[in-house]
Amino acid sequence: MCLVFVCDEDEKVIGRQPAPGACPYCGGMIQAMDVESQWRFCFLPLYFRTKRRYYCTLCTRRLVLHQ
Repeated sequence: MCLVFVCDEDEKVIGRQPAPGACPYCGGMIQAMDVESQWRFCFLPLYFRTKRRYYCTLCTRRLVLHQ
């Protein structure tokens, strides 16, 4: 008998809002998205995490914030 364990990550967009600044590639508006990710192991949730991601509304590139 062989057992297979499934581990996956499920993401859901919670909210979107405009962010200050402009895209360095095309000059378009930047949008901030709050994304909730959930890791599951054999259908049991392990942890929840909320991330903020930035995207350009014109060229749809994902932007990384360097501090």
